[in-house]
Amino acid sequence: MRILVTGGAGFIGSHLSERLIREGHEVAVLDDFNDFYSPDLKRRNLRAVQSAGPCRCTEGDICDAAAVGALFRDFLPEAVVHLAARAGVRPSLEQPLLYERVNVGGTAVLLDAARGFGCRRFVLASSSSVYGVANRVPFSEEDTSNLPISPYAATKLAAEKFCFTYSHLYGIKTVCLRFFTVYGPRQRPDLAIRKFMEKIAAGLPIPVFGDGSMGRDYTYIDDIVGGINASLSLDTAYDIINLGNSSPVGLLEMVRTVESVLGLKAVIDWKPVQAGDVPITFADISKAKRLLGYAPSTSFMAGIEKQAAWLRSL
Repeated sequence: MRILVTGGAGFIGSHLSERLIREGHEVAVLDDFNDFYSPDLKRRNLRAVQSAGPCRCTEGDICDAAAVGALFRDFLPEAVVHLAARAGVRPSLEQPLLYERVNVGGTAVLLDAARGFGCRRFVLASSSSVYGVANRVPFSEEDTSNLPISPYAATKLAAEKFCFTYSHLYGIKTVCLRFFTVYGPRQRPDLAIRKFMEKIAAGLPIPVFGDGSMGRDYTYIDDIVGGINASLSLDTAYDIINLGNSSPVGLLEMVRTVESVLGLKAVIDWKPVQAGDVPITFADISKAKRLLGYAPSTSFMAGIEKQAAWLRSL
């Protein structure tokens, strides 16, 4: 299959692209190498992808309709896995218009290109953040009372709605995957686990927001990639599916696990809860199991050990 992966030089995108190439798919990567974090890290990720086999890479902006159209015209993808986005809850509070332009407008550009060039399969990377402060846990796709509490979350929910519209109007088979706190090798440097590992190793204090009880459904990268890969074969007009681990870990428990793996003690810098942060994320993955055969198999301790080993190898 010819598959376009947007954000393919990023954390999740590079792992997915590498797997797709190894499985014999023809892969094109579209990435703008923006400076949200070091472009050099993304280029390192891309080299790992290219080591798996031939891969076409285009540097470009998903909001540039002409450039996106030219890529579609030349590559004619049979499927798009749309991972490119402005990421992060807290940065979105500072730049909501940028997040709206990229995450909503960029998704619309890609969907319209898919429509125009006959691409009939589209996978969107959405987020657990769309649930907001949910009324019940675990978070279920059947709960439609989503009240996002950050611009980032709102843009992801809006992107899902755009996907539904294009699926309904133009028959593009679409799956929106709600990721729950992905971690592992190549994780972005702004995300908590990598940030904490690097700061603890350097003897620097780590920022802990709230009282440490905040829980996250940490999901190892290989499990996420397996779910994305399976979604490419799902015969559905439109669906929303959680990809998580269904086993939340408290913030302090996460810190203690990192300490144990590194053999070092953290210096904690306690800070107030940040606007936009939800108290817990907790995925109901029964739908993913039923439709995708999704079965996350990496324990939190094992995943932390793998990520620590990767950081030591840099």
